[in-house]
Amino acid sequence: MLMIMLVLLTVGVVMLFSTSALYAKDRYGDQHYLLKRQLVWMLVGGVGCVMAASVPYPKLRGVCAGTLGVAAVMLALVLIPHIGMKVGGARRWLGVGPMRFQPSELGKVALVVWLAHWLAKEKRRLNKFGRGFAVPMGVVGIMLLLVLAEPDFGSTALMASVSFGMMFVAGVRLRFLVPTILSGVAVFATLVMHNPTRTARLMAFMDLDKYKQGAGYQVWQAILAFGSGGFTGVGLGNSMQKMFYLPEAHTDFIFPIVGEELGLVGTLAILLAFAALVACAVIISLRTSDLFGQYLGMGIAVLLAMQALINIGVVTAWLPTKGLPLPFISFGGSNLVLNMVAVGLLLSIFRHGTAETESEEQEFFARRSTVS
Repeated sequence: MLMIMLVLLTVGVVMLFSTSALYAKDRYGDQHYLLKRQLVWMLVGGVGCVMAASVPYPKLRGVCAGTLGVAAVMLALVLIPHIGMKVGGARRWLGVGPMRFQPSELGKVALVVWLAHWLAKEKRRLNKFGRGFAVPMGVVGIMLLLVLAEPDFGSTALMASVSFGMMFVAGVRLRFLVPTILSGVAVFATLVMHNPTRTARLMAFMDLDKYKQGAGYQVWQAILAFGSGGFTGVGLGNSMQKMFYLPEAHTDFIFPIVGEELGLVGTLAILLAFAALVACAVIISLRTSDLFGQYLGMGIAVLLAMQALINIGVVTAWLPTKGLPLPFISFGGSNLVLNMVAVGLLLSIFRHGTAETESEEQEFFARRSTVS
């Protein structure tokens, strides 16, 4: 799993420079500007990955609620004018100058860790409405509302999918989950239909050829990039779409440039790498002796898989356009750092997954009961 992540990071660095050099030269006067920023974030992510892998994951149970609270506060701060940074009509960032941090990325990982803890702790009561469904759904709902208020429809859909997936795997009753999911989808669809930008993207998704010069322009250019690449690609650095035809190609739409320069061979190799990464995460979660490790590993596996699937689905016109980066490859510091930390947590589960004995787990619950 670690080797796969390193391979994806290497591919990401190479493709980022290939994709962004001309753009960075034109906008910042330095063709290495975005590459250098990404390398700095990669260094930060590497430190976070090592730290996460070094700490025995059961210790996360004592800090997961606090971390989730910090993420919620940061998400609230983002919405305050003059504190949250507004870019492209959305308030999603905190930061100073060129350095930005997206709290929703921390919120994704923090929510997965807290949910894993709660579902493991309440395993015997998951068939009850109160502590088995209402409490975790209430926490998830608060996080979703904060992210949706930015607005960030893509991250909201991702967090909802991962949360419901974890609750389903843990054994929360379907008679609680299904009505909630259907209601959430209806509300989400209503919000999309009342948002002109999202409505235009949905119409472009349904008829890309009709809207290829408007709301569907970016996806249309992505399709042209894939088509130009053919089987083996036009060669590294030889993309035409990155010559300002495909907007912001170094972020959410970097995968089409991979398809153009490396062809079907390169795109399939990346797909296989993500599949192998997720398979490793699932295997690690299944070999873990305690429920918290199992739920945490499975939640991270779903989180990484859904991010990759949504991004690739968008750029190949299989899904409506949503602003989610491709893990480890797209430009973006917050997403890169938190995904590397997530892999570090998986490594911690692998290292310590069979070390936590039943007595240690009982000791944890006894300590929490005493504090309560």
